[in-house]
Amino acid sequence: MGQTLSEPIVEKRSQKGGDDTLLFGVSDMQGWRISMEDSHAAVLQLNSGSGKDKVSFFGVYDGHGGDAVAQFSGEHVHRIISQDTSFIAGDYEKALKNGFLNTDKAIREEPRFKEDPSGCTASVVLITGDGRVFCANAGDSRSVLCVRGEAKPLSFDHKPQNEVEKARICAAGGFVDFGRVNGNLALSRAIGDFEFKKNADLPPEQQIVTAYPDVTEHQLDEDDEFLVLACDGIWDCQTSQAVVEFVRRGISAKQELHKICENLMDNCLASSSETGGLGCDNMTVIIVGFLQGKTKEEWYDMIAKRVENQDGPCAPPEYAEFRGSGYEYGHWNHNQVENSYEENEEDETNNETSVPFEKSWIWSSQSDFSFG
Repeated sequence: MGQTLSEPIVEKRSQKGGDDTLLFGVSDMQGWRISMEDSHAAVLQLNSGSGKDKVSFFGVYDGHGGDAVAQFSGEHVHRIISQDTSFIAGDYEKALKNGFLNTDKAIREEPRFKEDPSGCTASVVLITGDGRVFCANAGDSRSVLCVRGEAKPLSFDHKPQNEVEKARICAAGGFVDFGRVNGNLALSRAIGDFEFKKNADLPPEQQIVTAYPDVTEHQLDEDDEFLVLACDGIWDCQTSQAVVEFVRRGISAKQELHKICENLMDNCLASSSETGGLGCDNMTVIIVGFLQGKTKEEWYDMIAKRVENQDGPCAPPEYAEFRGSGYEYGHWNHNQVENSYEENEEDETNNETSVPFEKSWIWSSQSDFSFG
């Protein structure tokens, strides 16, 4: 657990946007931590393509040991990916893998990072115009799909105690102690953290800590409603299923997506800093809605109708309203068992600004958004 303030900083930076295929809302909050080390990016139009060739990007980056690597990642990961030859050729899985490793390389080559000890998680998605979702993940931030109210994981947390991760760590000369890499780092993959990437005899993928991501692909269908990306400031307090149900209730109440992000963070925020770290971390949430041929109003109505008809799980109606800051509220669904998707795949790995729909935009948590 990092150092905490005597009172949390609960001001939020939020944005919303969309086009004729996607809606999104994003918000972040410093909370109890003494500094904000999260970053994120949202890009409706990552390439020059249109229709089925369009590619959108969303990503969250949870920093540790400082904010420098997280901020660099929020500003550059999507650009590095989009410039990769594999991306241009349409091989998005390879482009994501190259992009994460090339971000590490770019940071190493920056003189200002020579003595910087920081690192960050990265959980990002590419969404294509023909309905494919590619998720790349390194660390313990998470991307979760809502399928008619059921949470389907698109990423899997990289923890040192995982047998696959532990085997790589030990083979590279490291060790796992008390669930931490070399008794220090609580995750096993990250951008930055070059202290754990010093073995000159090993490629980047085999270092004690690696930026090399797992990549999953999902083909959207009519059951897929929205996607949630968030840092572990959310996931440490709520299960994936709990978050999906919370968001679904907000949508059924016709709340804007960025407002649901804000409400979710408030419900996860600890009422004091004495909760053992739970609810005390920086928080970042992105919600992406899949319109799939519908207007914004039709999409909201569709989900509201499904909720009314009890078509899939949903949080109780009172969770569409502000419940007040306090971790006791965040526990409303914390102990419920994860859904069948996660069980079946266990063996696998307020500045509100409307963005014109015809524009693409980029916004990282420490910088103003800009039109592309």
